[in-house]
Amino acid sequence: MSIADNIESLKKETDIIKVTLIAVSKTKTVQDIEEAYKAGQRLFGENTVQELVDKHEHLPKDIQWHLIGHLQTNKVKYITPFISMIQSVDSLKLLSEIDKQAQKSNRVIDCLLQVYIADEETKYGLGFDEAIELLRSEEYTNLNHIRIRGLMGIATNTDSEKQIKDEFYELKTFFDGVKQSYFRKDPTFDTLSMGMSSDYKIAIEQGSNMVRLGSTIFGQRVIKHWKNN
Repeated sequence: MSIADNIESLKKETDIIKVTLIAVSKTKTVQDIEEAYKAGQRLFGENTVQELVDKHEHLPKDIQWHLIGHLQTNKVKYITPFISMIQSVDSLKLLSEIDKQAQKSNRVIDCLLQVYIADEETKYGLGFDEAIELLRSEEYTNLNHIRIRGLMGIATNTDSEKQIKDEFYELKTFFDGVKQSYFRKDPTFDTLSMGMSSDYKIAIEQGSNMVRLGSTIFGQRVIKHWKNN
């Protein structure tokens, strides 16, 4: 199936209709992204700053770019002029830098706190207690150029559907608690980004309202430079 066919098929899934779809375009060519764009897709997720910046320069400016990979503080300045959402905020230091650079661009940047839920040391993210500590900190309350829109999490890469389900359930429960305790009167705290191509259906069942799909849209990853046809 073509990229356009895959997007059309997803739009017909009853469980995908109620969520926001992020097309994960890392390593994909400009031509691949343009095909998805022509099929109506406008939200794309990238893992690295360099690839994100380059693609932004080459593609339509109404694309809403999401940074979904680990972000180093010294690279924040390259994306703040145009980024739509940073999903991978895993420290107060990073959030403060985003705020600082957003102020320079006279913007308020939407962010998700990435919460560590996987049973894997290679994953990034705040612990549950660290996320609460961040939200309670005086430094956070003084940030005026970021907006916390919700939480993001990545489940363990495992064949155990029960483990994946439990991890997503835990994050949804935490999301509800954070919203009640810290954003009860803030309708913009509304995003729970859980689920990738391998587990998005489980994520949606557990309450995700944003999924990040790569191979489901673009096909299995082929290792090549994105600028090559």
